[in-house]
Amino acid sequence: MGLRWLWRHRVSALLLVLVLLLLLSLLATHSLQTNRTYDLRPTADRRNQRRTTEKHKSPLTPNTHQPPKHTPTARAEQRRAHPPVVFLKTHRTGSSTVQNILFRLGERESTTFAFPSHTYQFNYPDRFRAAFVDELPEGSSQFDLLCSHMRLDLREMRKVMPQNAVFITLLRDPIKTFESVFGYYTSTVPAFFIARRAATNEGKSALSVFLDSPEIFWDPKEPGNGLAKNPMSFDMGLNNQKWNGSWPEDLAQLEEAFHLVMIAEHFDESLVLLGALLGLEHEDLAYLRLNARAGNSVTELDENMRVKMRSWNVLDTLLYDFFVQVFWEKAAQFGMERLKAEVERLRAFTEDIRRKCVSRAEVPPGELEDLLRPWQTETATIVGYEVRGNLSLQDQGFCIRMMLPELQYHSHLYFKQYGRDMRAAPAE
Repeated sequence: MGLRWLWRHRVSALLLVLVLLLLLSLLATHSLQTNRTYDLRPTADRRNQRRTTEKHKSPLTPNTHQPPKHTPTARAEQRRAHPPVVFLKTHRTGSSTVQNILFRLGERESTTFAFPSHTYQFNYPDRFRAAFVDELPEGSSQFDLLCSHMRLDLREMRKVMPQNAVFITLLRDPIKTFESVFGYYTSTVPAFFIARRAATNEGKSALSVFLDSPEIFWDPKEPGNGLAKNPMSFDMGLNNQKWNGSWPEDLAQLEEAFHLVMIAEHFDESLVLLGALLGLEHEDLAYLRLNARAGNSVTELDENMRVKMRSWNVLDTLLYDFFVQVFWEKAAQFGMERLKAEVERLRAFTEDIRRKCVSRAEVPPGELEDLLRPWQTETATIVGYEVRGNLSLQDQGFCIRMMLPELQYHSHLYFKQYGRDMRAAPAE
């Protein structure tokens, strides 16, 4: 009863914030919007290049992915068994970096992955269903780790994962998230694609044109437009189109279900809390920032655009603010001084690993070998890393895995688990 009261109290307080945000947004939008109209209709184009399957026979040397020899591994043999994990991989929040940490952990411990039955995503943007998961491999009694893109459905998820599964996800400042989502998916999300086409006659960026009159471009009935408004709420399975009466209870259910909602703006602190939750060491949590855009692919935002963006994504703001509060409550329980000390240790360890592994960072895709070249979209340049030469076989295996893009690592792990390539997406 006390926990439910706490949920209701917290959500009630955030409801007041939402009302104020809505009022401010309406005032701002009224003062900023122009009266222009466009003779455009939402397109039925559902091109999603992430569903294209590229076959990758594993080029990685097996069983060589321990940390470089200089790193402390004495406690590795004393690790306790990790619980099953569900990681809701949200779009353009830094989630590829977290996924890589989990991929490395799962591969080292011979985890049974819950992979999509086709390609790299669980039939996104449909709500997750148990039927989207590939079969349990021979010799496994349960799935241990699920960390591919999906739109959450908790009831269906619990049909797949064990009852003791730990649920985690990652949220990011809504303005940064939406700018990144727009830049990355301009050519694949129908509403963005139409705005891009309209911008050719405006002399402005596609994002600026979209924010001037988003309702003109956005058709809520178009399945491919899920990321075009409140994308984090959409990924979390919430109603992303407008506020409704179920939101307070939905937030309470998410808070109850998720053991940790990490915050991108406090990424290292989030990893420390993740490590405490799963029993991980610093060597498990060391990371390189993956799937990042080149600087010239990031749109510079003025205050006018920020106001419009916050107005359009007000539900993501509510979601983010809610879980930031929850995050700091968990941090306080962990101990703030302890958290600060652990963050410093993690950063020092990670920097040491980066120096040992990385020859060049932010390398343009044209200068990267196929194994380390991230997926590229039509409207964003995704940079990668170049691994140092003259490494031992063990160190090379570890370093390559740290910088391995999602699609290549996913393909490698899938082949390793099933002994075959991934299935292509069925023809529509």
